[in-house]
Amino acid sequence: MHKIAIALVLTLGSLSTWAKPQTVTLNLPTMNCAMCPVTIKKALNQVTGVTKVEVSFEHKQAVVTFEDTQTSAGKLIEATTNAGYPSTVVETETP
Repeated sequence: MHKIAIALVLTLGSLSTWAKPQTVTLNLPTMNCAMCPVTIKKALNQVTGVTKVEVSFEHKQAVVTFEDTQTSAGKLIEATTNAGYPSTVVETETP
């Protein structure tokens, strides 16, 4: 019985290894000042599952890497919109 319990714990503990990292580029056309990227990055980093955020004021875009089992592009768009910067998906890729 202990072997089954241990196997179950190990299996459940390794579920995160099944997550596929996704990278999405978001278009943020309303960025208009040097502080905008700071606000956007903070909002995106608060989304569970986000592992990396790069925001470019020059290109008005954010590149976000996240675990697909924990969040989605829709949740990222919701986070930027709630921070005052509506966004749209430019492209999605799997690293």
